[in-house]
Amino acid sequence: MSKEGIGTFLAFLTAIVSGVSIFANKFFITGLDATVFTAVRAIIIGLVFLVLSFYFHSWKAKENKKIHWGYLLFIGIVGGGIAFLLFFNGLQLTTAGRAGFLHKTLPLYATVLAFLFLKEKIGMRQGLALLIMLAGLAVMVLSSIPAGELWANPQLGDGLVIAATVLWAIENVVAKKAMLKGESNFVVSFSRMFFGGVLLFGIVLFMGNFDSILRLSGTQWIYVLASSALLFTYVLTFYWSIKYINVSKATTILLLAPVITLILGSMVLHEPAPAWQIVGSALILIGAYFVYGVKSEFREI
Repeated sequence: MSKEGIGTFLAFLTAIVSGVSIFANKFFITGLDATVFTAVRAIIIGLVFLVLSFYFHSWKAKENKKIHWGYLLFIGIVGGGIAFLLFFNGLQLTTAGRAGFLHKTLPLYATVLAFLFLKEKIGMRQGLALLIMLAGLAVMVLSSIPAGELWANPQLGDGLVIAATVLWAIENVVAKKAMLKGESNFVVSFSRMFFGGVLLFGIVLFMGNFDSILRLSGTQWIYVLASSALLFTYVLTFYWSIKYINVSKATTILLLAPVITLILGSMVLHEPAPAWQIVGSALILIGAYFVYGVKSEFREI
């Protein structure tokens, strides 16, 4: 399989994992402190990627090799820390389905940023696919929903999710830039989770909530570990995919994820699924079909 094919396959795998993860995390985070939850997950996954980085010699000293600490710290603090904090606090307030679809506005921001700062080429087919999929998202969020027991303040929750998504788009572009400068996807993944986890743990300590970690029950630890496994798979496959394909293409493929989240949230959590959301899902699937065969290219600088 070509590098383009490998990257595209990994991006589709990421979309599936993302769709399942947002639904599962809505269930896992109920009754837990969002900051504690995200901090523990980030540290666990960061340590796993640290081991993988050393195993694959990603940190091995090379002659004249420069470690781009500025990029790596930015990726961790913004993408692995602040964005996760905003997203999971938002997820507690809105439905999994809405959070999933709002999160997948990421391609819009990522595509514009990648065009401006990475010189990625956006062809007509990919642009058409993006417009179709974004139209699907627009259709889905037109219908408002009333507050419920598991989604106490959808409007505020939606705003926090959108803010997190913008930060992740910025972080994705910086991550691709770091890889273009020679950093491996394992090192970038480690930086995102470990440095983000350190920031989140600092917030936990500052707020005096460290004892919340010690009070986690056996069931809650199972939820944390299950969520960590899903996030590990997401980070591994996504950063591996953008090693081979454009950020704009990879993030556009991720628009498949909210369709999965919507189905699971409606069937299991009995979340509202208006007819417009079904129409939007169909548009997203059509757009995903168009983007599948797009080849990653860069503009002349």
